Amino acid sequence: MRTILITGQGGTGRTTVAAATALKAAREGTRTLLLTADRTDTLGAVLGVSTGADPTDTAPHLTTWRPDANARFREDLTAFQDRATTALDLLGAARLDAEELTPLPGAEELALLRALRDAATSETYDLLVVDLPPTPQALALLALPEELRRYLRRLLPPERQAARALRPVLGRLAGVPMPAEWLYETAARWDIELAAVAAVVEDRATTVRLVAEPGPAGTDAVHAATSALALHGLRVDALVANRVLPAASSDAWLGALAAQQRKALDEWQETYTVHEVPHLGRDPRGTDDLGALPVPGVNRAPVPVEWPVLDHLADDGVLVWHIPLPGAIREELDLIRRGDELVVTVGQFRRIVPLPSALRRCTVAGAALREGELRVRFAPDPDLWPRTR
Repeated sequence: MRTILITGQGGTGRTTVAAATALKAAREGTRTLLLTADRTDTLGAVLGVSTGADPTDTAPHLTTWRPDANARFREDLTAFQDRATTALDLLGAARLDAEELTPLPGAEELALLRALRDAATSETYDLLVVDLPPTPQALALLALPEELRRYLRRLLPPERQAARALRPVLGRLAGVPMPAEWLYETAARWDIELAAVAAVVEDRATTVRLVAEPGPAGTDAVHAATSALALHGLRVDALVANRVLPAASSDAWLGALAAQQRKALDEWQETYTVHEVPHLGRDPRGTDDLGALPVPGVNRAPVPVEWPVLDHLADDGVLVWHIPLPGAIREELDLIRRGDELVVTVGQFRRIVPLPSALRRCTVAGAALREGELRVRFAPDPDLWPRTR
């Protein structure tokens, strides 16, 4: 299944572009699911049809879904209390009734990730279009599965589960209850669920479309977004310049604004694949308006993001890890080697990535940012590198 993640600046018409993209694919006969996590029914207002907690057929070949974070949060917390009854009784904690539970911050994002996983594994759709929050929140959301899996492995390492037979004995000797079996079972189940979500995000057929209004603010946002998305291994297959004004206008104010937009568009076209969507003079509402928007079609063969390790041992005695970071600025870039991981910071975004196996036996020999690509040099560690006779 092909997945298109749509994000961009706040207030630039992301939901409208997502709806138009999904509708265009559906009219071409592609079984399409349009997914959103918006608490309010913004998507329904754009489509002219209400969306809700259950997948709804909105048009031929088009299904919309806005997961209910409240219901899922109540189900999860109620199930957790049922599994943790012994521990809660030991602590003297009072159980919470489902009726008094209200979702915590982030519940909408978790509901969207689960819906993303369920949709990808259902084999019901050919295309999944996801209406994501603005780019900073979207990146935090997309990075969440990888980060949570890392936390789980640190807090509850799988190898410790091998000693599960000893826990009752240790509990009697220590006089206190040891971590229960359900805790490790829950961690293992979460790890499987998070891995399924991460697989969708990291899939070679998953791409991102950025939505921005041409102008100085839009240019800054696009540069920051592309480098941050690349840091997480996500490829931008199109930059949608939304609400583009006509170049010719008798109104001096509109003419000046159109000229500012054209300057930004000319700059963008030097670097990105830009698709211009004209301003309709009103907010698009309903399938007729959405069908009139010339959004880009679906590319069946997206080019995946590659982080290759190139062998320069014969010439320079190093291995070079190439990490594409288009739009990154040298002054906002930071690297830290920590054990078998590399901590990469680009502006306000950070990612901790495991080193490829060959690089774990090396030491960092330097790094450089060239042509939108971070190149990290690794020299073999004589104490760890295989020796030749």
